[in-house]
Amino acid sequence: MSRAVPRSRKVLALVAGAAALAAPLALAAPAAGAEGAAAPYTVTPLRFTVEAGGRSCAVDADLYRPAGTDAAHPAPAVLATNGFGGSKSDGSTAAIGKAFAERGYVGLVYSGLGFGKSGCLISLDDPEADGRAAARLVDFLAGSIAADDGTRADFVTRDGTGDPRVGMIGGSYGGAVQLAAASVDPRIDALVPLITWNDLAYSLAPNAADRATPGVFKWQWANGFYLMGEGQPLLSPSLDPSRINSLGCLHFVTDACDTIRLLDSGRYPAAATEKMLAYARSVSPVSYLDRITAPTLIVQGQSDSLFNLNEARATYDRLRERGVDTRMIWQSWGHSGGQKAGELDLGDPEGSYVGQRVLAWFDRHLRKNAAADTGPAFAWYREGQSGYGTADRVPALSQKLYLSGDGKLVDNRTKVARGSRQYANWLVPTSHSESSLAGMIGLPDPRPYDTPGTYLGWSSAPLTEPVDLVGAPRATLRVVSPATERVQDSGDAADKLVLFAKLYDVAPDGTKTLVNRLVAPVRVPDVTRSFTVELPGIVHRYETGHRLEFVVAASDTAYSGNRGIKPVTVVSAPESTGTLSLPLVQGRVG
Repeated sequence: MSRAVPRSRKVLALVAGAAALAAPLALAAPAAGAEGAAAPYTVTPLRFTVEAGGRSCAVDADLYRPAGTDAAHPAPAVLATNGFGGSKSDGSTAAIGKAFAERGYVGLVYSGLGFGKSGCLISLDDPEADGRAAARLVDFLAGSIAADDGTRADFVTRDGTGDPRVGMIGGSYGGAVQLAAASVDPRIDALVPLITWNDLAYSLAPNAADRATPGVFKWQWANGFYLMGEGQPLLSPSLDPSRINSLGCLHFVTDACDTIRLLDSGRYPAAATEKMLAYARSVSPVSYLDRITAPTLIVQGQSDSLFNLNEARATYDRLRERGVDTRMIWQSWGHSGGQKAGELDLGDPEGSYVGQRVLAWFDRHLRKNAAADTGPAFAWYREGQSGYGTADRVPALSQKLYLSGDGKLVDNRTKVARGSRQYANWLVPTSHSESSLAGMIGLPDPRPYDTPGTYLGWSSAPLTEPVDLVGAPRATLRVVSPATERVQDSGDAADKLVLFAKLYDVAPDGTKTLVNRLVAPVRVPDVTRSFTVELPGIVHRYETGHRLEFVVAASDTAYSGNRGIKPVTVVSAPESTGTLSLPLVQGRVG
């Protein structure tokens, strides 16, 4: 038997890992000047008592005030809070205050509800709790209320009485709170949410085929963050009483605990599951984007299996449909790592493409500099190439491939060979994409693999030119699974078929790379009908001589799987076969 790691050590490691993930958002601010010179800003700890989510609780904050700002010489403000598990004092959050104060902005950074020395329960960036708390801090920046010690801010630029000029920036949990705050407070003038979610139901239990059907539980990520939240006493032994839930949870709101328990149970009866999905979406931007008017610069990570590029795309599309000034950047790094040299460092924002875009965004919307260039609608990091690619829209699907019965990916329906192939799941996972928390707790992660007999693959011919993909591929599939068909209408969604779709890059020597270790989990709504799968968005170059391989696997170690053994057959014929559509910006698959 392997030796178990004590839960307390696991939680501490996970909390430390959360802070490490947020660190690239903002590193140390530039030096204040010559040794002995006065600092260009002051930092004042403040405490606010706010009403949020039906509770009264404290918010712990730091005010960064640039030298020379006063009522006669006001400056716009930047508001920020921490990622999950962090606080106002972690390196990334504090550095935001420093970096923007160095550049003449008033900074107000605070510990989110339920973290650091702030009170209240963890409510997953609920607009009526976390959003309202942020709005009270906007009241302070407006000069309308004082901090608990009587401090008032009369040095922030105002657009009118009670209306300060204020933007928000932050990542992950500190990204979603911006959208929550803007949905309840139209005074917020600009947002820069980084690596955050659109729909927590999709984030934690994604179904790449049908968001109305319960998805496949992302158990490693979800339980890791749950332990971080419940383990708060290990970091803050004397907790504010408002952070204790007496209804079965320690530190989360009850609905959040009920959600994780249902997902962990492996049973998804209709009524309980519908309640869970409704709650997860109610605290997600997907449910309140229609109330947001603040210009929004979305930054999402290409290496991110927690909140993938599709989440950013969903937020981007909805805001633009409503006419909100919205731009989107896909950078290299996210929750799964992927930091590249020259990428975002808010300690030196002028030194990176994304940093320059952030500065220009606030320059335009907070300083009202009409000459500030806020950049193209869409940009993406081009690994191994020069800089960022840009476009006025996200590339569309531009080439369709067909799944042939002989395991080939072909570019014309007439090339499809008739045939059928079968795989079956085991009672244990037989495919591996990632160990979701490996990077957070310093563990090695095996290369992705699939066990023969438990997956099917379709491969293209070797490419005759480089092929660049930018966006989310889409597949249409039809499977045969009599064992599933007999039970899929049981009333428990757990009886439906689960599978995982993904794209590999196969080198001439046979080495396979699962791009950013991303997969598309699917709980098939109805195995008697065809279904469409939206794969995670990727940015990837397939070099000359490489092959694309589309794989459908029975399981994945990072997710919950099938209940029972469910053999699957895929039948191909020229008149009826599965397809794979690709968003190409260069080259074609022949």
